[in-house]
Amino acid sequence: MKRAVQFGAGNIGRGFIGQLLSRSGYEVVFAEVDAGIVAAMNASRRYPVRIVSDSGDTEAYVENVRAVNGGDVAAVAREIAGAEIVGTAVGAGALQRIAPTLAAGLALRWRTEIMAPLNVILCENLVDADEALRGMVAARLDDGDRERLARLVGFARASVGRMVPVMTDEMREGNVLRICVEAYDRLPVDAEGFVGKPPLVLNMEPVAPFRIYVERKLYIHNMGHAAAAYLGALRGYRFIWEAVGDPRIAGAARSAMEESARAIAEEHGVDPGPLLEHAEDLLARFANRKLGDTIERVGRDLPRKLAPRDRLAGALGLCARRGLPRDHIALAIAAALLFDDPASSAVKDRIAAFGPRAALIDFCGLDEAGPDLDLVLGLYGALKEEKAAPAI
Repeated sequence: MKRAVQFGAGNIGRGFIGQLLSRSGYEVVFAEVDAGIVAAMNASRRYPVRIVSDSGDTEAYVENVRAVNGGDVAAVAREIAGAEIVGTAVGAGALQRIAPTLAAGLALRWRTEIMAPLNVILCENLVDADEALRGMVAARLDDGDRERLARLVGFARASVGRMVPVMTDEMREGNVLRICVEAYDRLPVDAEGFVGKPPLVLNMEPVAPFRIYVERKLYIHNMGHAAAAYLGALRGYRFIWEAVGDPRIAGAARSAMEESARAIAEEHGVDPGPLLEHAEDLLARFANRKLGDTIERVGRDLPRKLAPRDRLAGALGLCARRGLPRDHIALAIAAALLFDDPASSAVKDRIAAFGPRAALIDFCGLDEAGPDLDLVLGLYGALKEEKAAPAI
């Protein structure tokens, strides 16, 4: 049986990529640092994936799986040496920890005269994850293997759209491997990142240029999710589904996503229709109560989510460059300034010390002389006074 090595057996690794690989005829070997998950997977050699929705749940088992300790470099390297495909879903910050293992696996592969191309599918929230991991791996190889890396190994970014809730003990029902997911299971990947023909993986869609899918994920999906969270927090909601059940919040989130969709379409010279349809589908998916996604989880880590190239300020800037309306994206940014971030007090502290103008300049990179700064500040003042989203 063909072998796939999947770094990370967490929500996306186990709840999405592992499932697609298994259904595509691969034996899936997870490289995972959680000893409990490794032991449970090797004991059962399968795990349940439950698709949850307000209309009912279905569950199926992912078969032909096993796991190795991600900290055992030699063991993981042996699996990589004989693999047909590698996937990652470890978080951008952990790429530096898996790079030595991937390098060791490639070196072993080539020492055993396996010269077939190997492609790495990167499911990470990092725009240049492909270049970053390639560079980290190259730094750990000798000159001859660096040449082979450039010639024989592809690094293809993926745009992960499937939403997976934070699993609770109640949701696991006694099985540490059970994972709950939404039904959405498409995986766009960068067609230009592969060496040779893209491997055949169910629902994996090689596309080019990939940039439009990066922007679709960040500036429509992530931005719309954040808009619902920050506006929902102002109304005292706990869950995302509660927020989008409020017609005013749903309308504002929809309008913000539509603003981004039109800007992306104009930026790339494509029909906005499919992007607008995607935004509408996302709003319906956000309303899935069974996902149990919280305002706190989606909204936390404000410094990162307000950054100039991230979901909010990045979408605002794209609309600005195209000269398009962006009032509802600005509204989401204004609401974010009022969010009580459980992960960081940096934004709140900056506002307390120097005011919201300084925070928008420092965290979002807004131009002090540009019109967007005053637009967001005006909306911030209205939100602060009303403690609810104004109808704009």
